[in-house]
Amino acid sequence: MGYHWGMTQKPEREHDRPDVDPTADAPPAEPQAEPQAEPEPLPGKDPLRGSRTGRAWAAVVALGVVLVLLIVFIAQNTRTVTVSFLGWEGRTSLAVALLIATAAGLFLAAVAGTMRIWQLRRRVRRDKKRRGS
Repeated sequence: MGYHWGMTQKPEREHDRPDVDPTADAPPAEPQAEPQAEPEPLPGKDPLRGSRTGRAWAAVVALGVVLVLLIVFIAQNTRTVTVSFLGWEGRTSLAVALLIATAAGLFLAAVAGTMRIWQLRRRVRRDKKRRGS
């Protein structure tokens, strides 16, 4: 018996009746496997560990922030100043003078740091030779 338009009530099907067990003739159901849980990460292994791409992205963002701050600094310090150094004299904007001074300071710090690293490496090599021989 099918369902037709205009009928007010669906015909009763066997599995809709409370006195009929729909699973009586059905084969026994196979036990369902429990859903597989995701494996626990190994200790010391971070699944969200940093990568070169992530570090590069962070460096690009940091560089962008520094450049924006640099642009603001230059825009706010456009006044011309006279700069004297070891007998040389010149006129330039305050921002350029300060940026040159900053670059020179960074260069001197890099030279001092590089010399210290070379010194420590030389000492480590010398100590390895003494222990190895």
